[in-house]
Amino acid sequence: MAHGRMRARLKRSSLYTFGCIRPPRESIDEPHQFQGPGFSRHVCCNEPGFHRKKPLKYSSNYISTTKYNVITFLPKALFEQFRRVANLYFLLAAALSISPVSPFSPYSMIAPLVFVIGLSMTKEAVENWHRFMQDMKVNMRKVSVHIGNGVFVKKPWMKVEVGDVVKVEKDQFFPADLLFLSSSYEDGICYVETMNLDGETNLKVKRSLEVTLPLDDDQSFQDFKATIKCEDPNPNLYSFVGNFEYDRQIYPLDTTQILLRDSKLRNTSHVYGVVIFSGHDSKVMQNATKSPSKRSTIEKQMDKIIYVLFTLLVLISLISSVGFAIKTSKQTPFWYLPHDEKRLYDPTRPFTSGCIHLITALILYGYLIPISLYVSIELVKVLQALFINQDINMYDEDTCTPAQARTSNLNEELGMVDTILSDKTGTLTCNQMDFLKCSIGGTQYGIRSSEVELAAATQMAMEVHDMSRTGTRHGSEIEMEVLPGPTSGSSQNRIKGFSFEDIRLMNGNWYKEPNADVVVMFLRILALCHTAIPEVNELTGGLTYEAESPDEGAFLVAAREFGFEYCKRTQSSIFVREKHPSSHEPIEREYKLLNLLDFTSKRKRMSVIIQDETGQIFLLCKGADSIIFDRLSKNGRSFEEATKRHLNEYAEAGLRTLAFAYKILDPSEYFTWNDEFLKAKTSINGDRDAMLERLSDMMEKDLILVGATAVEDKLQQGVPQCIDKLAQAGLKIWVLTGDKMETAINIGFACSLLRHGMKQICITTNIDALIHNSNKGVKENILMQITNASQMVKLEKDPHAAFALIIDGKTLTYALEDDLKLQFLNLAVDCASVICCRVSPKQKALVTRLVKEGTGKTTLAIGDGANDVGMIQEADIGVGISGVEGMQAVMASDFAIAQFRFLERLLVVHGHWCYKRIAQMICYFFYKNIAFGLTLFYFEAFTGFSGQSVYDDWYMLLFNVVLTSLPVISLGVFEQDVSSEICLQFPALYQQGPRNLFFDWYRIFGWMGNGLYCSLIVFFLNIIIFYDQAFRADGQTADMAVMGTVMFTCVIYSVNSQIALTMSHFTWIQHFLILFSIITWYIFLILYGMLSPDLSGNVYKIFLEALAPSPIYWLSILLVAVACNLPYLAHISFQRSYNPMDHHVIQEIKYYKKDVEDRHMWRREKSKARQETKIGFSARVDAKIRHLRQKLHKKSSTSTPRVSL
Repeated sequence: MAHGRMRARLKRSSLYTFGCIRPPRESIDEPHQFQGPGFSRHVCCNEPGFHRKKPLKYSSNYISTTKYNVITFLPKALFEQFRRVANLYFLLAAALSISPVSPFSPYSMIAPLVFVIGLSMTKEAVENWHRFMQDMKVNMRKVSVHIGNGVFVKKPWMKVEVGDVVKVEKDQFFPADLLFLSSSYEDGICYVETMNLDGETNLKVKRSLEVTLPLDDDQSFQDFKATIKCEDPNPNLYSFVGNFEYDRQIYPLDTTQILLRDSKLRNTSHVYGVVIFSGHDSKVMQNATKSPSKRSTIEKQMDKIIYVLFTLLVLISLISSVGFAIKTSKQTPFWYLPHDEKRLYDPTRPFTSGCIHLITALILYGYLIPISLYVSIELVKVLQALFINQDINMYDEDTCTPAQARTSNLNEELGMVDTILSDKTGTLTCNQMDFLKCSIGGTQYGIRSSEVELAAATQMAMEVHDMSRTGTRHGSEIEMEVLPGPTSGSSQNRIKGFSFEDIRLMNGNWYKEPNADVVVMFLRILALCHTAIPEVNELTGGLTYEAESPDEGAFLVAAREFGFEYCKRTQSSIFVREKHPSSHEPIEREYKLLNLLDFTSKRKRMSVIIQDETGQIFLLCKGADSIIFDRLSKNGRSFEEATKRHLNEYAEAGLRTLAFAYKILDPSEYFTWNDEFLKAKTSINGDRDAMLERLSDMMEKDLILVGATAVEDKLQQGVPQCIDKLAQAGLKIWVLTGDKMETAINIGFACSLLRHGMKQICITTNIDALIHNSNKGVKENILMQITNASQMVKLEKDPHAAFALIIDGKTLTYALEDDLKLQFLNLAVDCASVICCRVSPKQKALVTRLVKEGTGKTTLAIGDGANDVGMIQEADIGVGISGVEGMQAVMASDFAIAQFRFLERLLVVHGHWCYKRIAQMICYFFYKNIAFGLTLFYFEAFTGFSGQSVYDDWYMLLFNVVLTSLPVISLGVFEQDVSSEICLQFPALYQQGPRNLFFDWYRIFGWMGNGLYCSLIVFFLNIIIFYDQAFRADGQTADMAVMGTVMFTCVIYSVNSQIALTMSHFTWIQHFLILFSIITWYIFLILYGMLSPDLSGNVYKIFLEALAPSPIYWLSILLVAVACNLPYLAHISFQRSYNPMDHHVIQEIKYYKKDVEDRHMWRREKSKARQETKIGFSARVDAKIRHLRQKLHKKSSTSTPRVSL
């Protein structure tokens, strides 16, 4: 702690100029004047009991993200189950089965419904319990709370109340929204990381009110009393209005004194704060939305199929009832029918009899709608989720975290995603920058290649190899152009943040360079132009840097490795240890820090004004090259052309670039400027920022260019490759981030969502326009920008042209309004990539909703922080990344993975498999139930619409539950059209899901037609065979029991043969279950027939005595099964021969082992199977190759002599 206290003596506020300067006491702002609705919050500090009573009774700090609780589970879960149309029908059928008109016993209808609903509700309860347990992990976190007399004790977060004084220690999360009172730093500064809220990893500086600075230890809170009056709970993260009443004085509060829940305390030993908003009143929870009830696209479409089948059911029931009424009216009473006490059959009242028969028919033909479909799908989805959870290729060894399907309802939706909306920080990036190259004085340094350059070289090398096989010219020239020498060095002793390799600058060799003085200035800018704080690493004794941005940290590491080590900072000086070849030991130089001109998104640069030991004053500046070049003096452009050329090369290589420049200041000129600058800094009027901007602009002119840097943004492992594969699979990727625009753009370049040559469309709102114009004027300006951009996209003729849409949060507020959102969406859909910057969690959710509802296609949102919860819940599929910064995103998600790169396998492999499995499974279910159910209708029509079932009750009960359920479950669990490796090698196969090729109406009606054909063959072919035909040896014909058993056996054989033809991937399990289903039927038939005739009825010993000895029984089964499956066999044979689908071609190649025998053909097929895309690593490599080919073409055309005749 001694080290921490030593740091605490440094007043950090003096290091920050624009935002954190503390004005003099006499210039403190007046208290906020507010009244009326929206500002009724009243908090008594250190008196939590005051808020437990009415009329206040504020929310507790307990949070819940579960879908159900103990009270709501039964009604909500029942509502979820009976949202399914089929369940509603079976509920009605179960109710009607109690009536005397039912052809079946009530138990046979009620028991399956209770089983199906009960199993589904149990699954929902288990998944909800897991969510509850994760909530409790957060609610049971501990924090120190003041209980009186200066004593602090540890309490769970859920026990914290409004008004409590809490003590939060370093690296802990804030348990609620707090008013910051004091910290371990004597000037009341603390550092906060808000990555969970806005996605930014750079540390924010917060400061307490000066009046609360004496509250710096536990005992000082013994008699602490104060009152806070402020705004009511709201979702705005970036604003706060309130007053603090203490010692009979009122002080205004703003966001700089507010510490938000789920942000983390960094680089500060401890802070004290008082709870203002707790639990669901906190701003982060206000940005969250309730856990939605999500249903997959296939499940919604399945409801429409149920409607079709229900219409068919009603239609044939009407036909049956009309037929029965006509038959009844035209015939005398049947002498063999017993007297009907309940008058259900009354020849004198045919209409009434027909209406009563309608109920009988609706129940009898209910097998057209498969009740076991839902429970089978639930079981299959649970098993699919188990395979996702157990996939070793999605297991993160570093954190020992497997993938987790937190809800199995959406497995097949993973295979139908059209648009991915991703957070940036912690999702795409690991926030590590590597210093890779630099340009100093027009000379380029750094020989290590970037990932983009290496990929382009590999691709070109493969093309060279292919061209050499065909004898194409210029192969060697291309190789020389792309592979210019060593691209990597030894990986030993790699330094984090520093991947530079060039002996000319290392080990003090820079002094041998012809422009050594320029190199020294470049290295000093690296070491001095920043706002970082050095820290001594207690383990290694070396220095680490707490920087506002990762690239600033990379610059300081590079400066240290070059021999200019930034080692110490005071309120007015920066100390650098410089290693010069002339001296054996480093020389520690002190540079007085006179001014710091902050970086802002508008300025796109930062500068420091320093004075060296000789008294000379310098302005050192770094910023975007376009800004710096515009500010160069005439004499400062010596290296401009060479530097621009190097910057273009760095951009093509996917590197982040900054230009460096300096200026020597005249002392008198500086001191005159500084007087005005100090006046502007301490001003409290509304023009303060504008005055500071004007003065900074005045100073940062007539600069001398020194050089430029190229930094490689280290994404999470595998992110570029994952994005590239997803792009090849045809998915669109949007990035929604709370970061500033420049950072988001740089990340876009790093992960290949943006590339050099891509046309950027930036939709922004000018700050001045916001101040001076009305909302109408601002909206008109935004609409004009969107319209112009849309025209530009439509008029573009270049087929390789790509557009990227970039929009900030303020502009997005207007773009999401009803009169603009469709134009904005249409433009965004036409662009190759979309990046939304500075967006709030609420805006993330609104953008997700716009894409989901506007396009009508499946959306997936992925993030890792509390700021991503809204969009995760709003999207059709929410994926949470279980990172180190909390579990809020995971708790709200449908699927959880440890790293973004696992999304590739989750979608391209598991999504593809699950979609096809569920689609084929449902189609097969409807096929087999139509094939079975319609035979009942044919028989009833054949028997005068009597309502008689041809099958025994036990046959009908076992059909869906036992005899045909297991093979279809194995289809849903184990089916693979291609292996996982092929899915990844041929990502375009994924498009079968978004295009819904396996569950469109054409395929659904095709399977229904197949079922209709099968039912006709089963019934009529058996009628033809057995009608007036001697069946037994003694000449007896087949009775109804024999006929029903034969037809049922034919159905069992036909549908099980059909599923065997449907499967592409067989394991012993599928073979076993298909055979098991058929064998089980015979075992049941034998055992059931052996029961007493009182129990077995007409099927007593039917198999052993009637069916088994009869050759016609076995021949009819063979004939009917073959006839039922011939059309499907002919269809798939024709399709594979003349109109094959993508996976058919791949299956043929793998079957004949062409992938091993002809690698060239295999690579060609893989490249053909790639969706044409304008984003991703491959698109960037393709662009690089086109550029190299153009250069080669120009080179060859200039070197080829012309022959004149």
